[in-house]
Amino acid sequence: MNATQPTRRIAIDGPAGTGKSTLARTLARRIGGAYLDTGAMYRVATLQVLRAGIDPDDADAVIAATSDLPLEVGTDAGAERILLGAEDVSEEIRTAQVTANVSAVSAVPQVRENMVELQRRLAAGGGTVVLEGRDIGTVVLPDAEVKIYLTASPEVRAQRRTDQDRSAGRDADYDEVLAAVIERDRKDSTRAASPLRPAEDAVVIDTSDLTLEAVLDRLIALAVGTDASQGATAASQGATAEGNAQ
Repeated sequence: MNATQPTRRIAIDGPAGTGKSTLARTLARRIGGAYLDTGAMYRVATLQVLRAGIDPDDADAVIAATSDLPLEVGTDAGAERILLGAEDVSEEIRTAQVTANVSAVSAVPQVRENMVELQRRLAAGGGTVVLEGRDIGTVVLPDAEVKIYLTASPEVRAQRRTDQDRSAGRDADYDEVLAAVIERDRKDSTRAASPLRPAEDAVVIDTSDLTLEAVLDRLIALAVGTDASQGATAASQGATAEGNAQ
């Protein structure tokens, strides 16, 4: 990492299936920074709620179940480490059941307030840190040095999630995944607390027709301050940016 930039907070937001997680983690490795997957934190909260047999739409019960969440999230970009208590739940939080309910849990204002407080503490340790989620540039770190918003068409994102699930040995039907992607977009963009949207000063990159490396090159240029078009919307070109669907 460039020693002349001791503190640099890079916010990467966007909906599921844009390649956000893979790109953010790879970017952190390339520039020698820490990495924080904020979406995983909401997934852990959702898993806690589901294990307790609580209706995710019961806000009061969700708050009670997650108010003292024994959550530990690693910031090493080279090794995902997500613990609920002493249990590694890195795989379980990616299941279809958690995915189907995470929007409801994350829409509870008190849950978001608790998570945002923790996320800000984790980002305040100095050095370079890449945070990815849905409200990093707008709510968690509105003063982040670099703000990026990744997007892609629902159809492309649904295909990526379907391919990802199948490669991980999970059953996945494209039509069902597409319907779920569209519904989650609706919920995330219309919720009262921290709706999904790009920050006014974010660089917007459509990854629908871009290769992973093409997007990564752009992110690296933005992260180290060499992208001359920072602040403008990126044009689409190339093949497909494959990635983790968070």
